[in-house]
Order: sequence, then C-alpha cells, then structure tokens
Amino acid sequence: MYGEVITTRALSPHLMRVVLGGPGLEQFESTGDADQYVNCFFRPDGAPYEVPFEDDDTRDLPREQRPFPRRITVRRWDDERRELTLDIATHGEVGYAGRWALHAQPGDRLQMRGPAGGYSPHAEADSYLLVGDESALPAIAACAEAVPPGRPTVVVVEVDGAADEIPIESPAALEVHWVHRSDASGDPDRLLADAVAALPRAAGVVSAFVHGEAAATRAVRRVLLGEHRVDEEHLSCSPYWRRGLDDEAWRSVKAAWGREVAAETFPPPPAAPPTEGTTR
Repeated sequence: MYGEVITTRALSPHLMRVVLGGPGLEQFESTGDADQYVNCFFRPDGAPYEVPFEDDDTRDLPREQRPFPRRITVRRWDDERRELTLDIATHGEVGYAGRWALHAQPGDRLQMRGPAGGYSPHAEADSYLLVGDESALPAIAACAEAVPPGRPTVVVVEVDGAADEIPIESPAALEVHWVHRSDASGDPDRLLADAVAALPRAAGVVSAFVHGEAAATRAVRRVLLGEHRVDEEHLSCSPYWRRGLDDEAWRSVKAAWGREVAAETFPPPPAAPPTEGTTR
C-alpha cells in the first residue's frame, strides 16, 4: 500500500502535515482507534527501487539501501475522499521521516503498511488526561477530538517553545497546558512528570494517554500510578523514542525497556483514618 502526496504544510517549526491520496490507498481501512498509525517505509536516497516495491525487492540489499520503517500516527482519514493525513515531527535534516516530510512534493510516493492502533478514550471514564511531546502531539490531538462531549479533559504537551503550540480542538471541556523545554532548567526527563504532578488529582475514573520519549513517559507513569492512583487498566503508556538513541538503536532495546517498566510496582494508598466513633 502506498500514498501519493497531495499537499504539505508546516503546522509549526517542528511539525509538518502531509496529505496523501491516490489509487495506492484503495485498500486502506481505518481501525477506528483514536491513536491508529501506519508503518511507513522511507526509501534512502539513491536506492535501486521505486515505490511501490515488494519486500523481496529489498531484502538482500545492503542495509543502507533498504527502506527504513517508522510508525506514523494517522491524524485523520477521510473515507469519502480516500485521503490520509499524517502530521510528522521534524528535527531539521535529522531522521528519515522528518526529512522526508520537509522535502515531500506533490506526486511523491510513500510506502506503508497498516493501519493498526489500540487506544480510544474510554467511554465510561469521568475525565481524560492526554500527555506527551511533539512526537505524540498528532495522537493527542486525535484523541482530544474523540472524547465524549463536555467531559473534563486535560492535555499536557512538551514542546520546544511557544512557536510549537498548535490549536487542539475537542468537544470536551478542554484544559491545555504547554511545557516549554526552552524555558526549563530542570531534568528534561521530569518536565512532563512535574507538570502532571502539579495537577489536582481527578476524582472518579481517569482515562490517561501518555506517549512520547521513553524516560519522560516512564516518569509520568510513576506519577499517575503512584500518587494520582490512576487505574493501570485505564492507562495507555507508550515510549515512541529514547533520548540519546536513534530509531534503530531504540528498537533493539525497546522490548527490554518495556519489561523493566511493566515490572515496576506501587504500594497501595494509605488507609483512610478512622472516623470518630469507629472502634478498632
């Protein structure tokens, strides 16, 4: 499956929107998940094949000529127009996905597989918490649009600075907090966790979505499962990337990291003090 670029535009200094269409998307079927994504395959410059290609066309090539896989969030799928919108985080000329998005022209093709997904805001939740960095911003924006109307929803997003803030629309009772790295002096792994820890603890069932950098999401997870007492059943926590590692290096250790995080335990909350007149 592949899409052909229709339009591109910058949403912010570090986020590009690419709209894809064409006959290569005829078989695309949305999962209906708010966080659905596609596995995209970026062709290196000078590779001896064109999109679309078969796996057999690339399997025996040197590694530097094989396509580089990256998971990209589906920001929007228009079933009537058969158009796929991807919002892709960019970091200048670093990274295959971001560099491709910066230079994509109408008619360029992008090979992909999917979609897949696993999270939509739980309908039974009393409130929602959506947390992440630029890499998770497209999924956060899609989730915000899927929240039941009027339901309290807090969004906390870490970006480089004010220029990276984008509008987030939602039928919910929405509260958005932006955390600017450029203004911060503390531990970069704790910026989001500290912002979440400062929020009032929500009553009732909280549906939480925490995606982004590995150490940062782990720190937020500890806050939510610890002091905020969010039920793990209602927590979607996914590390998209790891500070200091490129994507290939992160893929090689991600499973072990996930097992280590999943093994963390949290003590039960302290028992409420007895009310007056209660016997022991």
